[in-house]
Amino acid sequence: MDDSARLDATFQALSDPTRRAILARLARDGDVSVMELAEPFAMSQPAISKHLKVLEKAGLVSRGRDAQKRPVHLEAQPLAEATGWLIDYRKYWQAQFGRLDDLLDELQKLEAAAGKN
Repeated sequence: MDDSARLDATFQALSDPTRRAILARLARDGDVSVMELAEPFAMSQPAISKHLKVLEKAGLVSRGRDAQKRPVHLEAQPLAEATGWLIDYRKYWQAQFGRLDDLLDELQKLEAAAGKN
């Protein structure tokens, strides 16, 4: 998967509140089973499994093997890549707001000078 497709998959996966809650739970509690992930949600295990497939496709989670269990593990790299992409745009907007601040300062000075005349 190329960078653009990986980023698209990450944001698509993050667009759902259930999937964000699953990621938050994994970040907080570490690896857990699918059954444990399903507990706080009012949905079936197959429904949770569908969410996990979306998260897996985006590379946000992986499933391991632990005897009879298949614990779900949070994979942080796609989140780091999305964060990096957002930081680039944050820098852009900070520069835009800086220019706007400069313009407002200049207009205020002109207004103050005009008021003295």
